[in-house]
Amino acid sequence: MKIIKEELRFEENLKKRLEFICEFSKVTPTFINGSIRKIEKTNISYIEPHRVIVKDTTFLVFNYSNDVYISNLVNKIHLSELEEYLKKI
Repeated sequence: MKIIKEELRFEENLKKRLEFICEFSKVTPTFINGSIRKIEKTNISYIEPHRVIVKDTTFLVFNYSNDVYISNLVNKIHLSELEEYLKKI
């Protein structure tokens, strides 16, 4: 079994929105691109979300989504609520 990994790029609008929110909250983000992992000769694939690291907290985001996941895919907030969350941590 061979696993193929392809890097995904941040959607520009999403990255700009996240940068703006972080700048407004006076924090510095670190962006890590997500990826698609496929098992060769099957239709099985996994989309690894993009990661945004702020103050030792990892946020997971997907292109074309308005949701931000905190640390894992269970805790979710809307992108518009991210500024308030960043000010609390």
